[in-house]
Amino acid sequence: MPAHLSVELADESATLALGAQLAPGIAPGRVLTLRGALGSGKTTLVRGLLRALGVTEHVKSPSYALVELYTISSLNLYHFDFYRFKDRTEWMNSGFRDYFSSASACIVEWPERAAGLLAPPDLDLRLEFARSGRTATLGAHTPAGHGWLDAVRKRLPPASSR
Repeated sequence: MPAHLSVELADESATLALGAQLAPGIAPGRVLTLRGALGSGKTTLVRGLLRALGVTEHVKSPSYALVELYTISSLNLYHFDFYRFKDRTEWMNSGFRDYFSSASACIVEWPERAAGLLAPPDLDLRLEFARSGRTATLGAHTPAGHGWLDAVRKRLPPASSR
Protein backbone atom coordinates (compact mmCIF):
# COMPACT_ATOMS: atom_id res chain seq x y z
CA MET A 1 0.00 0.00 0.00
CA PRO A 2 1.26 3.54 -0.72
CA ALA A 3 2.40 5.71 2.18
CA HIS A 4 -0.08 8.44 1.20
CA LEU A 5 -3.84 8.72 1.21
CA SER A 6 -6.11 11.51 -0.08
CA VAL A 7 -9.62 11.93 1.28
CA GLU A 8 -12.35 14.24 -0.02
CA LEU A 9 -14.12 16.09 2.80
CA ALA A 10 -17.43 17.54 1.64
CA ASP A 11 -18.22 19.43 4.83
CA GLU A 12 -17.51 19.88 8.53
CA SER A 13 -19.13 16.56 9.44
CA ALA A 14 -16.76 14.74 7.04
CA THR A 15 -13.78 16.48 8.69
CA LEU A 16 -15.04 15.44 12.13
CA ALA A 17 -15.50 11.87 10.83
CA LEU A 18 -11.92 11.73 9.52
CA GLY A 19 -10.73 12.86 12.95
CA ALA A 20 -12.75 10.02 14.47
CA GLN A 21 -11.12 7.57 12.03
CA LEU A 22 -7.70 8.73 13.24
CA ALA A 23 -8.56 8.33 16.94
CA PRO A 24 -7.86 4.59 17.30
CA GLY A 25 -4.26 5.21 16.19
CA ILE A 26 -3.50 7.65 19.00
CA ALA A 27 -1.08 6.02 21.42
CA PRO A 28 1.84 6.97 23.64
CA GLY A 29 4.76 8.22 21.56
CA ARG A 30 2.64 9.03 18.49
CA VAL A 31 2.89 12.37 16.68
CA LEU A 32 0.36 13.74 14.19
CA THR A 33 1.16 16.99 12.38
CA LEU A 34 -1.52 19.12 10.73
CA ARG A 35 -0.85 21.56 7.93
CA GLY A 36 -3.17 23.90 6.09
CA ALA A 37 -4.25 27.50 5.70
CA LEU A 38 -6.16 29.35 8.38
CA GLY A 39 -9.72 28.05 8.43
CA SER A 40 -8.92 24.82 6.60
CA GLY A 41 -10.29 22.61 9.40
CA LYS A 42 -7.29 21.58 11.49
CA THR A 43 -8.95 22.20 14.85
CA THR A 44 -12.23 20.70 13.60
CA LEU A 45 -10.35 17.51 12.73
CA VAL A 46 -8.79 17.44 16.22
CA ARG A 47 -12.26 17.95 17.73
CA GLY A 48 -13.51 14.85 15.87
CA LEU A 49 -10.51 12.84 17.04
CA LEU A 50 -10.93 13.91 20.68
CA ARG A 51 -14.70 13.29 20.67
CA ALA A 52 -14.04 9.74 19.40
CA LEU A 53 -11.64 9.28 22.32
CA GLY A 54 -14.38 10.30 24.75
CA VAL A 55 -13.38 13.91 25.43
CA THR A 56 -16.55 15.86 26.23
CA GLU A 57 -15.00 19.17 27.30
CA HIS A 58 -14.79 22.15 24.95
CA VAL A 59 -12.11 21.62 22.28
CA LYS A 60 -10.57 24.89 21.22
CA SER A 61 -7.66 25.93 19.08
CA PRO A 62 -4.54 26.34 21.19
CA SER A 63 -3.55 29.41 19.14
CA TYR A 64 -3.18 31.67 22.16
CA ALA A 65 -2.19 29.18 24.84
CA LEU A 66 0.11 27.36 22.34
CA VAL A 67 -0.78 23.99 23.89
CA GLU A 68 -3.87 22.30 25.33
CA LEU A 69 -3.60 19.13 27.42
CA TYR A 70 -6.25 16.40 27.27
CA THR A 71 -5.90 13.47 29.67
CA ILE A 72 -7.52 10.38 28.23
CA SER A 73 -7.38 7.51 30.68
CA SER A 74 -3.65 7.42 31.49
CA LEU A 75 -2.57 9.13 28.24
CA ASN A 76 -1.54 12.77 28.10
CA LEU A 77 -2.42 14.12 24.66
CA TYR A 78 -0.93 17.52 23.85
CA HIS A 79 -2.53 19.65 21.12
CA PHE A 80 -0.06 22.31 19.96
CA ASP A 81 -0.49 25.30 17.68
CA PHE A 82 2.78 26.89 16.55
CA TYR A 83 1.13 29.53 14.34
CA ARG A 84 2.31 32.42 16.52
CA PHE A 85 5.96 31.35 16.47
CA LYS A 86 7.95 33.83 14.40
CA ASP A 87 11.08 31.67 14.16
CA ARG A 88 12.56 28.36 15.25
CA THR A 89 14.21 29.80 18.36
CA GLU A 90 10.81 30.42 19.95
CA TRP A 91 10.14 26.68 19.82
CA MET A 92 13.60 25.91 21.18
CA ASN A 93 13.00 28.27 24.11
CA SER A 94 9.44 27.05 24.80
CA GLY A 95 10.38 23.86 26.65
CA PHE A 96 8.00 21.87 24.45
CA ARG A 97 10.69 19.38 23.46
CA ASP A 98 10.04 17.53 26.73
CA TYR A 99 6.40 16.92 25.78
CA PHE A 100 7.45 14.81 22.77
CA SER A 101 8.19 11.54 24.56
CA SER A 102 7.23 7.90 24.51
CA ALA A 103 4.78 8.61 27.34
CA SER A 104 2.56 11.14 25.55
CA ALA A 105 0.83 11.70 22.22
CA CYS A 106 1.21 15.00 20.37
CA ILE A 107 -0.85 16.73 17.69
CA VAL A 108 0.84 19.75 16.14
CA GLU A 109 -0.79 22.46 14.05
CA TRP A 110 1.64 24.59 12.00
CA PRO A 111 4.67 22.26 12.48
CA GLU A 112 6.57 24.19 9.78
CA ARG A 113 7.06 26.99 12.35
CA ALA A 114 9.47 24.62 14.13
CA ALA A 115 11.03 23.38 10.89
CA GLY A 116 13.91 21.01 11.37
CA LEU A 117 13.46 20.84 15.14
CA LEU A 118 10.77 18.18 15.30
CA ALA A 119 11.43 14.55 14.46
CA PRO A 120 9.44 13.24 11.49
CA PRO A 121 5.85 12.66 12.62
CA ASP A 122 4.17 9.30 12.45
CA LEU A 123 1.48 10.91 10.28
CA ASP A 124 1.40 14.25 8.53
CA LEU A 125 -1.99 15.52 7.40
CA ARG A 126 -2.47 18.43 4.98
CA LEU A 127 -5.87 20.09 4.58
CA GLU A 128 -6.49 22.07 1.40
CA PHE A 129 -9.50 23.96 0.15
CA ALA A 130 -11.20 22.19 -2.78
CA ARG A 131 -13.98 23.23 -5.15
CA SER A 132 -16.47 22.09 -2.57
CA GLY A 133 -15.17 21.24 0.85
CA ARG A 134 -11.60 20.18 1.55
CA THR A 135 -9.06 17.57 0.56
CA ALA A 136 -7.05 15.85 3.28
CA THR A 137 -3.76 14.24 2.29
CA LEU A 138 -2.20 11.93 4.85
CA GLY A 139 1.40 10.78 4.70
CA ALA A 140 3.13 8.19 6.87
CA HIS A 141 6.73 8.81 7.93
CA THR A 142 7.46 6.04 10.44
CA PRO A 143 6.64 2.34 10.75
CA ALA A 144 3.98 3.21 13.33
CA GLY A 145 2.62 5.82 10.92
CA HIS A 146 2.38 3.25 8.13
CA GLY A 147 0.29 0.99 10.37
CA TRP A 148 -1.85 3.93 11.45
CA LEU A 149 -2.43 5.01 7.83
CA ASP A 150 -3.31 1.45 6.74
CA ALA A 151 -5.84 1.18 9.57
CA VAL A 152 -7.46 4.49 8.56
CA ARG A 153 -7.56 3.38 4.92
CA LYS A 154 -9.44 0.19 5.91
CA ARG A 155 -12.03 2.12 7.95
CA LEU A 156 -12.85 4.75 5.30
CA PRO A 157 -15.79 4.31 2.94
CA PRO A 158 -14.40 3.41 -0.54
CA ALA A 159 -15.80 6.52 -2.27
CA SER A 160 -14.12 8.97 0.11
CA SER A 161 -10.47 8.05 -0.53
CA ARG A 162 -8.17 7.89 -3.51
